[in-house]
Amino acid sequence: MKTCLPLLLSVVTLATAACAEDKKPAAPDKTMTESKVTLSEEEWKKRLTEEQFRVARTAGTERPNGAEYEKFNKQGDGTYYCVCCGVELFTSNEKFHSGCGWPSFYDQSKATNVKETRDPDGQRVEVTCKRCDAHLGHVFEGEGFKTPTNRRFCINGVALNHVPKGGPAPKLLELGTAAVDKKKEEVAKEAGVEVKK
Repeated sequence: MKTCLPLLLSVVTLATAACAEDKKPAAPDKTMTESKVTLSEEEWKKRLTEEQFRVARTAGTERPNGAEYEKFNKQGDGTYYCVCCGVELFTSNEKFHSGCGWPSFYDQSKATNVKETRDPDGQRVEVTCKRCDAHLGHVFEGEGFKTPTNRRFCINGVALNHVPKGGPAPKLLELGTAAVDKKKEEVAKEAGVEVKK
């Protein structure tokens, strides 16, 4: 039995090494924002309500303490997605009540799909969706909230799509646009290839 133990250990070591070499790289995170979603103004207007378009596509602001804020306060555990493109932005883990009249989060979710850009006047930092550039709101620092980051992402509720915990994530908006699809059809036609619709 003593002579079998070193042999058994060698086999296990070789098998472990072989499995380690065969490991494929991890699948990319579905929330990665490698490609931008770009739609025309007309396409966005077809997909969004008037208020969603005004806030998310023209950097508007919903009124404080409105219906969206009341709805936000009643939402339980879950994940918040971009209303425009469906990418994950925040979770209920980062949600807190700031009393400002708009949905508040102390940080973005692990998906890190929120972009921060200082306004031209240097007074505020705008937050947008990295994937589709939807205007979400602004982030403020050092206001004294007892949160892990001492930051407040002040977000327009109309820019968010809440999915309760355990619910299915919304389908990500496809990257193509009508203009891109039309160009593909033109190129295919010139090449003599039939485009299936």
